[in-house]
Amino acid sequence: MSNDLIFNNKDRLIHVKSILVSQPEPQDAKSPYLTLMEKFNIKVDFRPFIGIDPVTIKDFRRQKINILDHTAVIFTSRNAVDHFFRLAAESKIEIPTDMKYFCISEQTANYLQKYIVIRKRKIFVGERTATDLMEIIKKHKNEKYIFPCSDLRKDDIPKFLRENGYNYKEAIIYRTVSSDLSDLADVNYDIIAFFSPSGIQSLFDNFPNFKQNKTRIAAFGPTTAKAVRDANLILDIEAPLPSAPSMTGALELYIRKANGIDK
Repeated sequence: MSNDLIFNNKDRLIHVKSILVSQPEPQDAKSPYLTLMEKFNIKVDFRPFIGIDPVTIKDFRRQKINILDHTAVIFTSRNAVDHFFRLAAESKIEIPTDMKYFCISEQTANYLQKYIVIRKRKIFVGERTATDLMEIIKKHKNEKYIFPCSDLRKDDIPKFLRENGYNYKEAIIYRTVSSDLSDLADVNYDIIAFFSPSGIQSLFDNFPNFKQNKTRIAAFGPTTAKAVRDANLILDIEAPLPSAPSMTGALELYIRKANGIDK
């Protein structure tokens, strides 16, 4: 598989000195972004383009969902884990020890230990994607599922549950909102990396007259890539693909080409 496949416009292979990653700064000292900075002597800044607005206990009760009516929880993010257990605590509900947890990834499953003793619970883990998780859920048809999520979420899991007749409730437990990025108005980056359609929405919420010009756009995931194109932006770097399974991998391939390291 050629590395060039992730670059949609070779005329825009322009030297890179700076990247803005639209996510929180990683706490891991071995983050691949830090490796990228050191290897190519470039500036990488981090800034979340979206924020989280917790659903209040009052608003949650309006949804008429009783957590204890369910035997299994589906978690697709750490935010969902945090706000599920927050609302349970505010409702003075003790989650039963026999509750089953279906997690989209090992990372999400490990995060559960912030709230429960995971070695004593029934936890089922997908490899990485919603499709992986759905394959596991198929083996547990008789559970009563609760799917805690944001007001903005992909439809793949709810659609699967709905179309296959599962007993489930969707609980909106937090809302996704655009961050205030006004301080970036006069700051320019060679590349902006996006990871969700909400990030693109936030860009235009903050800068309605945004002009891309020579700023290259990187997108992770097909829904993010579609949001870039729907906003009439040029998508320069796309991941994941076989040649670049991660955002940092895609960025490195681009930098090598644009900065003349790989001729």
